[in-house]
Amino acid sequence: MKFTEIKQQGIHILSQYLGDVEAERFISLIQRERFDYTKWRQGLDDESSIEEISRNAMLLRTRDQA
Repeated sequence: MKFTEIKQQGIHILSQYLGDVEAERFISLIQRERFDYTKWRQGLDDESSIEEISRNAMLLRTRDQA
C-alpha cells in the first residue's frame, strides 16, 4: 500500500468517526505537535497497558518541551 493511500484511508476513517470538522482539527493539532513518534515508539514496550503508554508519551512530551 502506498503512503498516499494510507493517508487517504486515515483521513476517511477520522472523518467517519469524528466528523469532518473534528477530523480537520485533529490533523491540524498533530501537524503542530513537536512530539517525535518515532523516538517514542523505539522505547515502547509491547506489554504496556494503554495507561502506561499514554503516561510515557506525556512524560516524553513534557521532557522535550523543557
